[in-house]
Amino acid sequence: MNRIKQKLQEDPQKKLLSIYFTAGYPQPENTVPIIEDLEKSGVDMIEIGLPFSDPLADGPTIQESSQVALKNGMTTQRLFEQLKDIRKAVSIPLLIMGYFNPILQFGVEKFCQKCKETGIDGLIIPDLPVEEYLLQYKEIFRKYDLLPVFLITPQTSEERIRAIDSASEGFIYMVSSASVTGGTGGFGPEQKAYFERVSKMGLNAPLIVGFGIKDAETFEQATANTKGAIIGSAFIKHLTKHGTRNIAGFTRIIR
Repeated sequence: MNRIKQKLQEDPQKKLLSIYFTAGYPQPENTVPIIEDLEKSGVDMIEIGLPFSDPLADGPTIQESSQVALKNGMTTQRLFEQLKDIRKAVSIPLLIMGYFNPILQFGVEKFCQKCKETGIDGLIIPDLPVEEYLLQYKEIFRKYDLLPVFLITPQTSEERIRAIDSASEGFIYMVSSASVTGGTGGFGPEQKAYFERVSKMGLNAPLIVGFGIKDAETFEQATANTKGAIIGSAFIKHLTKHGTRNIAGFTRIIR
């Protein structure tokens, strides 16, 4: 069974913590040690960011980390080279989060094949519409046992949420607000109502919230009506300030 599906089914009561970081940041050789330290610190899933020069959904923190990673020489091929032995050390689900242009340039099937070879379990591609996935790429993803993860926002209609749910085989990435990543405030009444509203729709796919989670309070708010939460910008800031030191200390402040 795909590791993401396994993780989602392990403990119905557990709220999952997923951490995003940009591959090749802060230093090009940091990718694998960060993954290993995150697993040791108790993280449930890891999203490995494939750096891109025009990351539409990312706020300043992740954009800056992408620019640094690109200057560090991070490429799609280099990422796969770094990950070639990752499954000798790491057992939790790993996803790649990136934009479609680098994947298309690499070759979609070649990319998916490399994901399978290195032990990647899912792909989060914010600019790949669900309709395009179903029409062009569903069979390729299935061939290489990769789960697609689609995003919804507070503005997503119920009809579209149900269409995304129907196409989802793992979880739905529930964007907490209509802004980019890295928001600084907590969650207000509108966002909490959105979490509650979608959770009551009886969807098949679990909901995992991203954007704006940075500490124990926002993690608890985000997971009150959902399966888990994703932290990206706050962890990138930790790496910027501390490097790869004390990753376990960062995760301890979340839960």
